[in-house]
Amino acid sequence: MSSDTNTAKPRWYRSLYWRIGLGFVLTLAGMMAVQALVVMWLLSRGGETTGLPPRAFARIVAGDVSEALAATPALDLERYVREEYEQRLYPFLVIMRDGRTFASDGSMANPDAVASARELLARRASTRPGRGGAPRPRGRGLRSPDPLLQAPGPGRPQGGVVPPGDIVVDGQLVGVVVAAPRSVSGSLGPTLAGVGVILLLVGTALASRLIFNPARSRLADLESTAAKVGRGVLSARAREDGGDEVALLAVAFNRMAADLDARASETAASDRVRRQLLADVSHELMTPLTSMRGYLETLGMPTLTDDASTRARYLAIVSDESRRLEQIVGDLLELARLEGGGGGALDVQDVAVEGLFGRIRDRHEREAAAKGVSLTTRVAPGAELVQGDGRRLEQAVQNVVANALRHTPDGGHIHLNCELDGAEVILSVHDSGAGIAPEHLPHVFDRFYKAESSRGGSATGSGLGLSIVRAIVERHGGSVSVVSTPGAGTTITLRLPSTGVA
Repeated sequence: MSSDTNTAKPRWYRSLYWRIGLGFVLTLAGMMAVQALVVMWLLSRGGETTGLPPRAFARIVAGDVSEALAATPALDLERYVREEYEQRLYPFLVIMRDGRTFASDGSMANPDAVASARELLARRASTRPGRGGAPRPRGRGLRSPDPLLQAPGPGRPQGGVVPPGDIVVDGQLVGVVVAAPRSVSGSLGPTLAGVGVILLLVGTALASRLIFNPARSRLADLESTAAKVGRGVLSARAREDGGDEVALLAVAFNRMAADLDARASETAASDRVRRQLLADVSHELMTPLTSMRGYLETLGMPTLTDDASTRARYLAIVSDESRRLEQIVGDLLELARLEGGGGGALDVQDVAVEGLFGRIRDRHEREAAAKGVSLTTRVAPGAELVQGDGRRLEQAVQNVVANALRHTPDGGHIHLNCELDGAEVILSVHDSGAGIAPEHLPHVFDRFYKAESSRGGSATGSGLGLSIVRAIVERHGGSVSVVSTPGAGTTITLRLPSTGVA
């Protein structure tokens, strides 16, 4: 199976592997971009992208609570804080000097955190200026860092807290608000995990649909086509679109299917020819055998024992049929050797055309004279010699002349001509017979083909003579053709290379 440009490797950007890799990269990039947008949206809802630090948040909450208490001393602090800061930015804790406590979530409500916040409130109260403006003495413990301002640890919220916001009513410190930085992993972790799982599932589904489904569809079509070819539907062909490795596979498969189809057609045609040949051979052999058998059975009858003339005539007929049978078998063997390349190598030499025509004319002179047929020859200047096997060329021309004599009516003529046409020597035999109908012309060189009904003349001959002519001429590297017009005669032309056998 010859290769061509259709089997060349696809360009890199059309390769199935490149498409799969690029598809996965784009899918992952898209998933990461969507997840980043989700994270930014969640963080924006939580306030961490506003630029407001936890310390400022604590002071804002403390200021709001201070104003509310100043306006309403009996304020339900817990209810107020819950309603006002339902969408809070950070976890926070409110500690009042009267003992009221509010924690926004569990991380701020543990006992250790509350105790530390109370201690912080007490220390800030001792250091805050009183009504008269004189500062209160600082306690010795204030020299050490505030435990709520340290790094996370037992009893403190994760991430630590920031300096508190003071709740002041009428110039008196009545409480503090402390806030802790939000833990992104703790607050957004479950949401991000859920979003990641959803994106993974959606991305996988999209990748399967967009990346693998086209290739899967074409592979399924190729599989279906292969199944059809396996069932004997050799005309089935796979899709060749895509320009990638799958398309190349489909092209190779289609070429293989086309070769199988062509070989199957050739095999079927060869089988038909073989069957027809067997039928023709059987018919051609059976005809003389049947005739011989009939006459031999008749000769064996007791009533013919004393009729010498009848016996002699019957024996002559049997002898003629046996020679005819011998000729058919010989022609079959000769044709088989020629078409199979056997029969020995050609003895190529210069052959004098005038001598070749003369021998053929002498051989058929008596038969032509008996029918009143004139037999003429002509050799054009420059065509006196032809290179080839003299015996085989004489056999070919002799078969053409014998065929012409069978189909030329009494008083007709046959003309043999030889001329040079460029690089070819043209040997032609023209007869003045009735001609051949156009539908018979393509078959005159086929084995056992006879068209006597269209040409007139006798129905003798095995139907192998012109087949042998074609085999001989083709072994010399030439060709043979026929031109015929009903009522105007027939010309059979042998074209041979002027430089000999190729």
